[in-house]
Amino acid sequence: MRFPIALWAFAMALLTAAGARAQIQEGPPAWAYPVNPPNFQRTPDDGTIRRVPDSVAGFTLTQVRDLFAAPDWHPDDHPPMPEIVARGRKPEVFACGVCHRADGPGGPENASLFGLSAEYIIQQTAEFKTGLRTNSAPRVATDLMIKLSKAVTDQDLGDAAAYFASIKPRSNIAVVETELVPRTQVRDLFLAPLDGTEKEPIGQRIIEIPENVEHFVSRDSRARFIAYIPPGSIQKGRTLAANSDPRVRCAVCHGADLSNRVRGRAPIANS
Repeated sequence: MRFPIALWAFAMALLTAAGARAQIQEGPPAWAYPVNPPNFQRTPDDGTIRRVPDSVAGFTLTQVRDLFAAPDWHPDDHPPMPEIVARGRKPEVFACGVCHRADGPGGPENASLFGLSAEYIIQQTAEFKTGLRTNSAPRVATDLMIKLSKAVTDQDLGDAAAYFASIKPRSNIAVVETELVPRTQVRDLFLAPLDGTEKEPIGQRIIEIPENVEHFVSRDSRARFIAYIPPGSIQKGRTLAANSDPRVRCAVCHGADLSNRVRGRAPIANS
């Protein structure tokens, strides 16, 4: 999951508590780490040309699912994509811009890459390769990343890392404090609202869904998301982030403005 700065510390507290419960429940919380349901099958492609706002491009569902061709809906939003980002290298190295989208905003099922340091991106990919970085539950996105990391060349990885590091991060998550959230289902490794207007109590969860599911499915790099959170979460996050106790102070590793890259930590993105 991706979190803006005011939510990050609170999210860590939630995930720590959920992790303790997960040891009893024999699995991580479904709201935090959605996995494909049993007998999962994707919607078949009917051949319709898909569109997104403010773009003249058009792609079929099969095309936006092609792991070796990143849909570039807004080419003027970013520098020219390196070959490894745009098309990957068959058969093992998938195009980075498919899962993380053309300029790197990522999605609920993977990391935002834009604005991270090239060194950090390279380090994390190396840890996928060596097995230091895995996942707490079987997930297609993690499996694909591990497979890719074992085959990517240093040159390709360096090109991709430099490209994403050169792009200025932008806000793409609206944070909403609420007691009730839309009922959701897992769709392609992310949560999507069920048809209708039925809602349920949020409890102690963070529910992140696309503002427009079909735009996100189309891999639109401008797709935005809504993060529903329990009332009071933002202030709790601010309090935790400002805590002077070094055991819980976020600034120890992430820097005073939570953007430190010196220690090999990712910056905490603002909303």
